Amino acid sequence: MGGCIGISRNRNNGTENISGNVTRPNSGSTRKNHPLCHETIRWKSDVPLTEGQLRSKRDEFWDTAPAFEGRKEIWDALRAAAVAAESSDYELAQAILDGANVSVPNGFLTECYDELGARYQVPVYCLSYPINIVKEDSGRDSPAECSEPVDGGTDLVLKLRLSSTCVDVKLPVCSNDSIAMAKKKLQSQEGLEPSRQRWFFGGKLLGDKLRIEEAKVLPGYVVQVIVNNEQTLRADS
Repeated sequence: MGGCIGISRNRNNGTENISGNVTRPNSGSTRKNHPLCHETIRWKSDVPLTEGQLRSKRDEFWDTAPAFEGRKEIWDALRAAAVAAESSDYELAQAILDGANVSVPNGFLTECYDELGARYQVPVYCLSYPINIVKEDSGRDSPAECSEPVDGGTDLVLKLRLSSTCVDVKLPVCSNDSIAMAKKKLQSQEGLEPSRQRWFFGGKLLGDKLRIEEAKVLPGYVVQVIVNNEQTLRADS
């Protein structure tokens, strides 16, 4: 997107030195909003992280940030926008920011302001993977083989919220189905290829090899399904 400049973070303490906080503005200060930049922030962690460690670090930030300062509804909006932007669904991310009246003067979620002028800083590790991420054997991009469950399992219906349409759909599954198998069922029902689907529940990514019963999805709760665009370009690994 024209006018956007990539951000590179290279501080002495790596990711540990980048933390989120809220700063109260000077009285009467106003800042010009900027559309969210359609590009991935490239950065390198001084201490290489596995995908699991990065997810834990992100969860810790999002779970604790609202406890210090700022409005929880704004932090929730920023988290949802960050997830959407990382999957290259910038249209959804922008809609979330606009709906929460959040402005991004530099075009990136690293620095945001609510309508009252309070400043929110999101660390870069919550926005993209480092270029030196350590891949795990059971990484999120590893396709899991779909096999029939050993036991019969229990039939149940999952409530899924698709980022592509912002519509809730109901998906019949078996408790012994893996997430990969459930993705194939969603493909049959909604026409979404499994490679384009990323399932989240309770703020955590559900791996393809995880079984439905292991995800512990409570009745009536919603599983977020982030749908990547067909032409999504993944960040360098």
